[in-house]
Formats: sequence, structure tokens, C-alpha cells
Amino acid sequence: MEATVTKKAHKMLFFNTFAFTICFAAWMLNGVLVTFLVDNQVFDWGPIKIGWLMGIPVLAGAIFRLPAGILTDKYGGKPVYVSLLFFSAIPMFLLSYANSYFWFALASFGFGLTGISFAIGIAYTSVWYPKNWQGRALGIFGAGNAGAALTTLLAPSILEWLTDSGTNIEGWRNLPVIYAVALFTMGIIFLIFTENKKPTAQNKTIRQLLRPLKDIRVWRFGLYYFLVFGCFVAFSQWLVPYFVNVYYLPLVTAGIFAALFSFPSGIIRALGGWMSDKWGARKIMYWVLTSSVLISLMLIVPKMEITSPGKGVMAKFAGEVTFVSDSLITVGNNNYLIITKSPTAKDFEKIDSEVLIFPTKEVWQEPLVSVGDQIKKKTLLAKGVSHIYFQANVWIFAILVIFIGSIWGIGKAAVYKHIPDYFPDEVGVVGGMVGVLGGLGGFFCPIIFGYLLESTGLWTSSWLFMLFLSSLCLFWMHRVIQKMMKEKTPELIRQIENKP
Repeated sequence: MEATVTKKAHKMLFFNTFAFTICFAAWMLNGVLVTFLVDNQVFDWGPIKIGWLMGIPVLAGAIFRLPAGILTDKYGGKPVYVSLLFFSAIPMFLLSYANSYFWFALASFGFGLTGISFAIGIAYTSVWYPKNWQGRALGIFGAGNAGAALTTLLAPSILEWLTDSGTNIEGWRNLPVIYAVALFTMGIIFLIFTENKKPTAQNKTIRQLLRPLKDIRVWRFGLYYFLVFGCFVAFSQWLVPYFVNVYYLPLVTAGIFAALFSFPSGIIRALGGWMSDKWGARKIMYWVLTSSVLISLMLIVPKMEITSPGKGVMAKFAGEVTFVSDSLITVGNNNYLIITKSPTAKDFEKIDSEVLIFPTKEVWQEPLVSVGDQIKKKTLLAKGVSHIYFQANVWIFAILVIFIGSIWGIGKAAVYKHIPDYFPDEVGVVGGMVGVLGGLGGFFCPIIFGYLLESTGLWTSSWLFMLFLSSLCLFWMHRVIQKMMKEKTPELIRQIENKP
């Protein structure tokens, strides 16, 4: 860790972030590509298989983050980063030859190694900056997450061009080739323009480097990162089929909406680093997790149309039914007005073009008796019908999704602000482990989403899982902070608790 900020540090940060952006764009490829191939019936894969194919690259990028962080601490970032860029270009290129689920998954695992670029970049960035700049530097580097937005924004249009708008479907095979060339070119640029630097922990043994992993704090940070990074990665891909299936949007439009989720989250991470430096990562994480709980709660309500029993009409006196119409029932000398279905009632299937923030409903009553029926007091003469429609408007949904993505982006920086403070000489190892857990979130979440969708039939079941996970993180963090406060200031806490 340096004592002052230098121009060379900023130069290394630029190329580090540039390379991470390219790697992250490659890492997220399957979200767009798999959706395109399934929609165009190139492959017959259901939601569970789609979830696995989105998760496999993320798994590869997750499980190798720890060894990548160790190698970076030991040998420096340049040789490890260059090796990664050159190697990952190979399976990315081979993806263009995949003709089955197995080979597609195998190539996806290979190019998924681009995900370890995060662990390399965190360690490689931190050695160039002093402690008071760590939050900003790591936040700026983390803005490379915006690479996900590049893929969701550009890849659908590139696929449209490569396949001549679907007339030449096999043209999709050129997309992995383009990505492979980008990775290889980035490797050459990194090799030429960057300089290697090792942290002070370079002479430690592997056992010494791994010692911080015994600290429960590392695993708690990992759970936070499972949410703010892993779920960000998962939704960067999952939102493409989400918009296609729930809102019937074309793939290109769905990609634009998914990019609107990914891009701010990546860019705002730099702001999150500055905020963490200024106000403290703990305070920022409180705000992030609370907001995540509230927005997830709003997003779990699905687009729906419900027909439910409403308020009916009951006979006040016994007697014989003498008249029945859509608007009136007569029993003896007593008339009962009936609410009729309005001829101008909205056709819920035709109002999606409107912006409906709140649920809308139609209410009417339907006669249950006929002329000549002998009825008793409190007999139900007409049943009530309530027809409720909730649009879950795409624009409102998109705004909420962008907001939660941006909040997670701030949270990503806040989580990693802790690491150089607590583990200054093991940033690569600890950052790698936290990155592993976060990456596992990106792997498991699309699979969990697929199973939840298969079992419930609700696309919003993914947000129900987010509500549970956000609540768990908030609860654990609050309990730990309470415990820390009681240990450090027991007398003050007792005074507060006993205050009338």
C-alpha cells in the first residue's frame, strides 16, 4: 500500500478498470445469448436449463477467485491478469462451435474464468493507493461492472445484425468470436502498458495468507456481497428473459431495460466508494440493506388479474320472487337494486398501454334466483363479483429495478471498503474469498430463480427470494453491531436502555 497517490497509480487504475469491464462483459454473455437461442428455437431449453447456463460461467468465475487472489498477492497483478485474458479467449472462441447443451455448458465454464478478474483487480488496485484513497480507488475499479450493461445493451443488436434479423440464425456463432478477439486484444494492451507491483505480503506462506479466512467477519462480508454483487450479476442476466416473458418485449428492448439496471449499478460503485470513505462503510450498508428490503417487498407483487367474490344482495324478508333482471330483483313487495356490469367496463387485456400505478377493479352483482322461487329471510339473491387487475407497469417496474441495482452498486463498494481496513496485507486473499461468495450468488441465484419459477409459475418469486436474503443480511449486521456496541460501551448502552 502506497503512502501517497501518484500518476502511475491512476494509470494502473485505468487499465485495470478497462480490462475488468471487458472481462465482465464477457462473463455476462449467456444472459443475452441463451435467451436469443431459446426464443429462436435453436435449442429447446426450459427455465431450469437456462438458469444453469446463466449460472455456470458465474460459478467458474467464483470458485477460482480465491486462488486468483492468492496468486496476485504472491506474484503481482500483471502476469496473472495477462494470463487470464489470453486463456479465457480460447473457450470463448470454442463456444461458437457448440451444438449441444453439454458443450455449451463446458465452453461457458471456460470463459466464465473471466469472472476472477475481480479478485485480481481488487488486489492489484489496492497496492497502488494509500488507505484514505482505498474506497474511491476500489469503487472506480468496481465500475467495471458496467461491462454487464455493455453486453445487455449491445449484444442483442449485434445478434440481430449477425443473423440478418433472424433469417440467418447460424450467424449467432460469430458473437463469441467477437468477444474472444476483444479478450485477446485486451491481453496485449495490458501486457504492453501496465507495470507489475506486489504487496508486502508476497513473502508469506500460503498458510499465512489463508489465516484471515478463520475470521467470521470475512464470511459476514461474503454474505453481504452474495446479495449486492451476486444478485446483481444474476439479475443482469435474468432480467432479459424476465422482460421478454412478463412484458412481451422484443429481445433488443429487453436488453436495453436490463442495461438500464446494470449500467448505473456499475458506475455508481465509484460514488459508493467515496460515500464509504466519507461516512463509513457501516452506515452505508445499513442504508443499502434497508432499501433492498423495502424495494424487494414492492417488487414481489406480480402482474395479475383476479376474480373474487364481492358484496352480494341478501333478502330482508321471506317471500316469492316476482321479478328478476340484471338491475332489479323483486321479492313480494320489496325491490332490491342490483349493480350491473358497466358497458364501458375496462377490458383489462387492452389497457396495458396505460400507466396504472395502483390496482384497478370492476364490481358487479349477478342474480342467483328465478321468478317463482320461494325464498327465506337472508337468502342470497345476487352474488357479488370483484374483478381486480394489477398491471405491474413496465416503467414503474423498471424504475424500481434501476433503483435497487444502483443501491446494490453502492453496497458493493461499501463491502470492499472494509477489507483494506481490516486486512491490509491480505487484500487479495480476503477480497478473493469475499468475491468467491459473491460470485456464488451469481451462480446459485439464476438456478434458484429457475426452480422457483418452475414450481410457482411466478416470475416475481425471484424478488421474494431477494426479500428473504436482504432481511437476513440486515438482521445479522444489526445483531453484530449491537454486540460490538455493548462490548465497547456497556455503561452507555445500559444508560440508554434504562432511560425512561
